Amino acid sequence: MNTPNAPLFVTGISTDVGKTIVSAILCEYLKFDYWKPIQTGKELGTDTESLKKLVSQPNFKVYDESYLLNEPLSPHAAAKIENENILLEKVNLPTKASKLIIEGAGGLLVPINYNNETICDLIRKFNCSVILVVKEYLGNINHTLLTISHLKQQNIDIFGIVYVGDELPETEKIIEKMTGVPSLFRVPLFSLINRDTIRKFAEQIPLRH
Repeated sequence: MNTPNAPLFVTGISTDVGKTIVSAILCEYLKFDYWKPIQTGKELGTDTESLKKLVSQPNFKVYDESYLLNEPLSPHAAAKIENENILLEKVNLPTKASKLIIEGAGGLLVPINYNNETICDLIRKFNCSVILVVKEYLGNINHTLLTISHLKQQNIDIFGIVYVGDELPETEKIIEKMTGVPSLFRVPLFSLINRDTIRKFAEQIPLRH
């Protein structure tokens, strides 16, 4: 596989679909660095902290969040509680980053403020290609098609889809047929997640593009 252009933006069809684990796998496999520009739920632990524990590449770097908020809520709501306002112009790519995985917060249209700006606007600002994380559950086809439709309407390049969980018969096939977006690989629901888990999986993923 040709190495994709950096940065790559990892978004999902919803929240809690496995974006952080997929980001760790991609950082391990591609030898990319990591940045989570907007993080909520600080007191429960951050995705940046998780990546530090999961990626074993010796030169791996993580970059500080632009906004780090306490409450585990949508960014616009978490910021309001702290009398903060997330400003798109203040969320800028780390200047020293060349090869970078950027992880979004929640799904594509999660609002980041009350100015009708969403995670999708971050992707457009950074001119990123997207890797879409799709967790397998009843209803994921609809959520996936809606997400891909909006990305295409915004002329955002979609590098591919990563599926998470046990395969649902015919799901991957119909999504690729209806969208033309390829599947890159599938991540199982790991019973144990640590640095060895990520490293061993990254060594054998059949990444296709």
